[in-house]
Amino acid sequence: MKKLIEKIKRKWLKDTFLTILLIVIIFAIYFGINYGVKKLNLEDLDLTTDKVYSISESTVTKLGNLEKDVQIQLLNMGDYVYLLDFANKYTQLNSHISLERIDDLSTRTDLTSTYGIESTDSLIVIKSGEKETVLSLYDLYTYDYTTYEQIDITEEAITNAIIEVTIEEKPKVYFLEGHNNYDSSYFQLLQQNITKEANEVQSLNLLTTQSVPEDCSCLVITTLKEDLLEAERDQLIAYSNRGGKILLLADSNILGTKMPNFQQVLDLYGFSISEGILMEQDQSKMLYGSPHFIIAEVDSSLLKENFNMNMNICVISSGKIDFKEEETLQNLGVSYNILAQTSDSAFLRTHLELSSSVKTNQDTEAGNSIIGAIVTRNLEDGKEAQMIVYSNAVFATNQPINMNNTYSTYANMICNNDDVAINSISYLTQRTDTITIRKDTDSVSYTVTESQHNIIMAIIFIVPLAIILLGIIVWQMRKRKK
Repeated sequence: MKKLIEKIKRKWLKDTFLTILLIVIIFAIYFGINYGVKKLNLEDLDLTTDKVYSISESTVTKLGNLEKDVQIQLLNMGDYVYLLDFANKYTQLNSHISLERIDDLSTRTDLTSTYGIESTDSLIVIKSGEKETVLSLYDLYTYDYTTYEQIDITEEAITNAIIEVTIEEKPKVYFLEGHNNYDSSYFQLLQQNITKEANEVQSLNLLTTQSVPEDCSCLVITTLKEDLLEAERDQLIAYSNRGGKILLLADSNILGTKMPNFQQVLDLYGFSISEGILMEQDQSKMLYGSPHFIIAEVDSSLLKENFNMNMNICVISSGKIDFKEEETLQNLGVSYNILAQTSDSAFLRTHLELSSSVKTNQDTEAGNSIIGAIVTRNLEDGKEAQMIVYSNAVFATNQPINMNNTYSTYANMICNNDDVAINSISYLTQRTDTITIRKDTDSVSYTVTESQHNIIMAIIFIVPLAIILLGIIVWQMRKRKK
């Protein structure tokens, strides 16, 4: 009996040793494979439809032959595994791109003071020589207000930042000054975002320069509170006649201020802007309870090729763009494409003392009114002058807007207002070097913290191993009972 017990004990010890050895071997293989993959720095397989985790062909084309050294600094980004992996793909794309990860800013007072951040803040810094640009986590996402999805623009932001710090000459965007209804501070956020798109932004006063500079890639004209002087009118006409590009953000002339000189500039393009404001009646085309906050879908394909995101603009107390009859436009050599318009139930209100939110006998039918258009003017020398016009300027400003008495936001943050304004600039400056990559969140981005990543890895690997171990133990116990 004693020998039998010793025999069973030896067999149990042997089986237990083999089980432990098997577990050790499994763990060794697991950690060995992970270590090997990490050392080899193999590219992840991306099986998603929209290639959420892959560098696009657009980025490969723009940066594949980059010859300038670029450094991507990730400050306090250790918790964002997806971002770390994605940034590393740029180093695989081009040997001139390097990646530096700084996870402890408590000892880097030089960085916290330079960028005005706390030691717990996160930031992306892209450098090349003396040039650099900074991205926050908020710069990596936007929203599609048609589908109410969060849109990943990580690749767009990083690629365009690299282009910005390596580009030799940036397009110059001038904002016309002198007779504006809005102070320049109202367009501060817009100008910052235009600058992020690798443009140089300057102000322009025609009374001091005597002409629109030759290096002007796009001239932005915002709502005027008074008419241009004749000299300014002539300078704008001269700019148009040499093929100039203009972005016009013009509110309705609700005060009825006479501007014959400015209208002569608009007459070149065959349109005028109404003195009343548009009111929407389609509940799906306006903010709740606010018919003067009109939401319209923008034909983004006209502004950006391969732009896989629907854009909505929300204009506020907008005017109506009235084009001349077709024969007049043909004589002017003018054609236009509609970017945005109201629903067929909208109306125009010129009697602004009316408080009714629905159409009255004093209002005018204005269904399918144009509120945004690309206007092309053919010149005699074969060139083209182009203007993108929106019969509203408020949508592009950082004017605070009270939303349903619950919270406030900036006007340019409503719907895709910011994207609409920036893409209009990109179209007029003919930017072929920057990219627009909007990845649908139908394929959800794997953006988690380090602790969340560890939990997921535990579920994937440790739980199955625990189940296997438990199965072996149960099997041994049942065997012993026999």
